[in-house]
Amino acid sequence: VQLQASGGGLVQAGGSLRLSCAASSRIFSSAVMGWFRQAPGKEREFVARIRWGARTTYYSDSVEGRFTISRDSAKNTVYLQMNGLKPEDTSIYYCAKATVASTSAGDYNTWGQGTQVTVSS
Repeated sequence: VQLQASGGGLVQAGGSLRLSCAASSRIFSSAVMGWFRQAPGKEREFVARIRWGARTTYYSDSVEGRFTISRDSAKNTVYLQMNGLKPEDTSIYYCAKATVASTSAGDYNTWGQGTQVTVSS
């Protein structure tokens, strides 16, 4: 499966963006889809994940209450709705697929190409 992320852009602090990640083929119910982000000079950081079948979700403390991960099984697409954006959310955002519910980038074996999110103050 290939993943294609989109939806990034430039937004003012307090604004919103919705990222999308479309898979090239069906995602099975046992899969876990995650969003990570990486700012220049920093390590890749876990943002959110969703278990495809059960739709159970988990968020990093830094985005809990502001970001929402969801999925549309008919479109094989996972979303990241980002509200209340802050300048420190500025990063390249990546979607990824795993078979385990993990916050570690090393457990995700398929990655999208990344989409830039820039939040101005």
